[in-house]
Amino acid sequence: MAEQDAAAAMAMKIATWDEQITPGRFAGKTAIVTGAGSGIGRATASRIAREGGKVVAVDVSAPRLEDMKAALAGCEVVTIVGDITKQDDIDAIVAAAGGQVDALANIAGIMDNNAAWHEIADNTWTRVMAVNVEGMMKLGRAVIPLMLEAGKGAIVNVASEAGLRGSAAGATYTTSKHAVIGLTKSAAFTYSGSGIRVNAVCPGGVVTNVGDNMVNLAPFGSQRIGAAMGNVPGMAIAEQLAASITFLLSDDGTNISGAVLASDGGWAGV
Repeated sequence: MAEQDAAAAMAMKIATWDEQITPGRFAGKTAIVTGAGSGIGRATASRIAREGGKVVAVDVSAPRLEDMKAALAGCEVVTIVGDITKQDDIDAIVAAAGGQVDALANIAGIMDNNAAWHEIADNTWTRVMAVNVEGMMKLGRAVIPLMLEAGKGAIVNVASEAGLRGSAAGATYTTSKHAVIGLTKSAAFTYSGSGIRVNAVCPGGVVTNVGDNMVNLAPFGSQRIGAAMGNVPGMAIAEQLAASITFLLSDDGTNISGAVLASDGGWAGV
């Protein structure tokens, strides 16, 4: 019943929107985008590439990356099949950037199974925190020295509506996304004055495949969360989130650092 309630709550109007490309906005810039094989990551990588940037596109799925690159024929896209929780893969990502990283979009992430605190399994906690927090930390740790040397750079960490409230996901995912916001705020303060800007974007409901790993949903947590899903105002498309992310990554985001942008159709106001 909880799974049916959650599915029914999310079966709502999907937004329509016409993307408007800004030619040359990322010309001469190199951006690393994680989770680039699908969803928000793919939409973000695509927009940066079509706006003139070199994209180092990272994902765990080679077929998804190949499909994404084929769709961007004529653009400068370097694909890296890698797991951001592994240091060797982090090193390969940074090497592919060729010593220049102007922008970093930390988008890769996984969901939990809606488990409440008492339902959390050790393997779920470990994996979600590793991908959503530890991997982001490791990649940023590797990239920021290049930005400090260059005296400039922009980072956008994708958090979630679950980073703003406790009723949007299970306890593990919610904890991970609150940690992302904490890391963002700390970095924005620490690197202020260095030319590095660090911001977070919090998506609400978005049509992506991020929930594909949501199996064996926890009954107690799912019942509570499913009941709260009636507050979701609608489902965005990935390109809308890419618009928010690329704004903050681009020079249009000048003077913005430490912001936690709710790109959620108004859900944060509920």
